[in-house]
Amino acid sequence: MKFRPITIFLVSVLISLTAFAASAAVKITGLVTDENNEPLEFASVRIDGTAIGATTGLDGRYTISAPDADTIRVVFSCIGYEDSKRRLVNPAADVTLNVKLEPKSYLLQGVEVTDFQKQTTTIQKIDPGSYRTAPDATGGSVESLISTMAGVSSGNEMSSQYNVRGGSYDENLVYINGVEVYRPQLVTSGQQEGLSVINPDMVGAIGFSTGGFTAQYGDKMSSVLDISYRQPESFEGAASLSLMGGSLTIGSSSRRFTQLHGVRYKSNASLLSSMEDKGEYDPRFFDWQTNMTYKFSDKLSATFLGNIAINNYKFVPATRTTTFGTSTDAKQFKVYFDGQEKDRFETWFGALNLAYKPSKKAEYSLLASGFLTNELVAYDISGEYWLDQAGTSGEENSGSIGGELGVGRYHEHARNRLRASVLSIGLRGSNGIAKHNLTYGIQLNAERIHDRSREWELRDSAGYSLPFDPDALKVIYNLDSRHDVSSTRFAAYVQDQYRLQTSAGYLSINGGIRLSYWSYNKEFLVSPRITAAFIPDKAPRWSFRFATGLYYQSPFYKEYRMMVQDADGNNIIALNDDIKSQRSLQFIAGADFTFRGFNRPFKFTTEAYYKALSDLIPYEVDNLKISYAGQNLTSGFATGIDFKLFGQFVPGSDSWISFSLMKTQETLNGVKVPRPTDRRYSFALFFTDYFPKFPRLKFSLRGILSDGLPTIAPRRSRDEGYFRAPAYKRVDLGLSYGLVTPEDHRMSGFLSKFKSVWLGVDVFNLFDISNVSGYYWVTDVNDIQYAVPNYLTRRQLNVRLSVEF
Repeated sequence: MKFRPITIFLVSVLISLTAFAASAAVKITGLVTDENNEPLEFASVRIDGTAIGATTGLDGRYTISAPDADTIRVVFSCIGYEDSKRRLVNPAADVTLNVKLEPKSYLLQGVEVTDFQKQTTTIQKIDPGSYRTAPDATGGSVESLISTMAGVSSGNEMSSQYNVRGGSYDENLVYINGVEVYRPQLVTSGQQEGLSVINPDMVGAIGFSTGGFTAQYGDKMSSVLDISYRQPESFEGAASLSLMGGSLTIGSSSRRFTQLHGVRYKSNASLLSSMEDKGEYDPRFFDWQTNMTYKFSDKLSATFLGNIAINNYKFVPATRTTTFGTSTDAKQFKVYFDGQEKDRFETWFGALNLAYKPSKKAEYSLLASGFLTNELVAYDISGEYWLDQAGTSGEENSGSIGGELGVGRYHEHARNRLRASVLSIGLRGSNGIAKHNLTYGIQLNAERIHDRSREWELRDSAGYSLPFDPDALKVIYNLDSRHDVSSTRFAAYVQDQYRLQTSAGYLSINGGIRLSYWSYNKEFLVSPRITAAFIPDKAPRWSFRFATGLYYQSPFYKEYRMMVQDADGNNIIALNDDIKSQRSLQFIAGADFTFRGFNRPFKFTTEAYYKALSDLIPYEVDNLKISYAGQNLTSGFATGIDFKLFGQFVPGSDSWISFSLMKTQETLNGVKVPRPTDRRYSFALFFTDYFPKFPRLKFSLRGILSDGLPTIAPRRSRDEGYFRAPAYKRVDLGLSYGLVTPEDHRMSGFLSKFKSVWLGVDVFNLFDISNVSGYYWVTDVNDIQYAVPNYLTRRQLNVRLSVEF
């Protein structure tokens, strides 16, 4: 009898467990992600009040069974993240429950402690919230944030274009929701460009690689920007208004359907008015985007991504006065204009993704997309100019030539039309097998190009037309292009991600191969790529990475256009059927080290790289215009080292300092010269902080200092001589005051309806520095050329209001 109570207790427990197992009729599955929507592995999922639990796999997915009940409480937890509790009321037999965990913060004597996620790939994750209150002349674009990263440079604050480790603007891949997106082809200046293709208010996650990316990404030589638009969890909205335009984003979510829509409008006439070309600026840029997902079941879903962009740029120039030179040899360039420029860039884009996930280790998707661009650049602008020593003018020297260096007239004309379409269909898959994750895909693209372009320039100096011919009136430059091109591209890839935890540390290896074929030049490419990462157990603050691979730059339309002369001496565009893809053999080694300083967490990152370049297509850069030779004429290299110090001075907001050193070289006509985008050094700062005792007042600073680009005279090449433009120097300052912040739990009245309300003031180009985007070349009758700098925007104020609800 002594052991009877224990026996009764054990029998009762056994009966309870048996009954509990018999009633386990609710199956709960889902995905656990971090703040960047990346899968969280080894997260704990348990039923509150019971011993039932599970952990997520490498893909962040889980499956758990619970007894049938009126209410089931599920608890999600992971080291370094805040716990999350969800309540299921009258759950059905099968329930899908996806959860996002936020990083955990511990408040110890006023010190904020945040855990850093280790980077085990060449794709670095960037917090989308970093740019929301940052000063940016382009209107808060993701690309302005990217341009402050190590290895990245930008020399035009009005453009979203950027260079990566010596590559051109055309060497960067951009994906939205796994779909490659394209940029307009005829844009030649930042004034024309308009809105970025990425809507920053819709972004949920940002991944960026400066090289050594895996085989799933396409055939470009420099970088990958991988954007994922978010899916709302409930009704939400955001709106912003500034002196340069406004935006509105609305989203909602139900059990099966989520939608997110964004509208943007931009008119940066006030910013353009600070330039030296005075006149009537009328830029109008409009953009609408949508991201919708419908779940047919827990395994089958469809996502649609759509974009319509209409960018109009009109400019009626009046006058221009530019002073340049040195203190002992200052010059002044004065122009009186007549005419106008009217440009229009229209883009339509749509993508439909049908995804099927039969199990947590298998996923397949069928993707179809279409891209169409319709572009027109039209201008007729004439001008009369005087080039004088500073302190004199053309009018003062009308009777003598004392201070006059050059006088003349010119007329520029262009009617450039381009229509391009890219239709794509592809199949992708992913399978988890033990410690391997195998991904693969095939894709077929059909491309069409319709080009009708004609431009010329007439110039005279001192009463003589250039080039001078006593028997005929000739233009100094002309170009004609009439082409229709249709071609097909095929691509396939397969890669394997292998992860292993050993006694020495954590090892991750990704190896893959990419195959591609282009019908235009009958070229077949094989691109092997491999990356590896290691985190030692004995030194967990360190992580090491290495990547190598053979990368190609598959030519698009601009790259295989050649300028030749016809029988009458006119310049025409011919297409090179024998063009080859440019090639880059890359070696990249990097390391991260995490530490604490000033009671804050920090991470120091460094990467060294070498790129052996061959089959290069030479090009020259003027502002944003890239003029290709259309032939594979050169070979060269790019090598350098990048440093980045990363930390959080403000909880939930990232700051960093980056510094890069680089050397590029190519052999052009037997002469070794730097590549056109050779910025030998670059320094960037992105900093956010709060003012002491005023936590609602936020301070943001963005600064860039980068070397000037090699510059040549028109119709010359770098092997004949070049000089470097001045370094690009710019600092933008932003102040934001939180009228409503997420910490305001007791807000009442009208403001209680908002999650946050921020009022900000930006000072663009704080130190009013005259940066150079290119040069206008004045040629006199003696064929002496003067390089007159084209300056970018000066200091400008902007006021903005942003709300979330």
